[in-house]
Amino acid sequence: MKSRGQRVAGIILAAGTSTRMGKPKQLLPVHGQTLLGRLIDEALGSELDKVILVLGHQAERISAALENILRHRKLQVIENRHYKKGLSTSIRAGLSKAEKDHDHVMLLLADMPHINARLINLLLQRFLKSRLPLGAVGIKGKRSHPVIFSRKLYHELHRLKGDTGARELFLRYGSQVCLVEPEESYDDSDIDTREDYIRHATAPDEVIPEQG
Repeated sequence: MKSRGQRVAGIILAAGTSTRMGKPKQLLPVHGQTLLGRLIDEALGSELDKVILVLGHQAERISAALENILRHRKLQVIENRHYKKGLSTSIRAGLSKAEKDHDHVMLLLADMPHINARLINLLLQRFLKSRLPLGAVGIKGKRSHPVIFSRKLYHELHRLKGDTGARELFLRYGSQVCLVEPEESYDDSDIDTREDYIRHATAPDEVIPEQG
């Protein structure tokens, strides 16, 4: 068991409507798995002490498709019924399940196909060693995702509104951020549109059909 002050929960934010994609991107096939299933696997295989999956839009359909992996003892699945009010509602929902027993929370975006356990562990380890209140993956000095917050900022996370996520906290506390450069090549792009997905698809049968 980790010492006091070292326990970290991962919060996977997967409640969005996938409006630009036209279908639930959480279930798109990527690298032989669904986009969301792959991220859950990586998070569960990392040094995170707990993983909280926040669903919203089509939560029942997504849960049914991922039924086997969602039984993992390290994973808790919750439904954010207020997801239409923006990303901040999912952050608050996940935090409410983590804050009692975990000293830090890492936010993981479900539409980033290249986040893996090695990256999660690197950010977690460097962040804990820094003793700073915020941490993030950095690409050439520019903040990216995943991001991580200490208990000192939980009250600030609870105050977030709308769809801007926690960006404002990094602006407010810019001098207190542990920015961690990946030790290997890391593509921090996300999947929002069909064109984004086609660029990331690894096999012809992974390309989604035209809508119509």
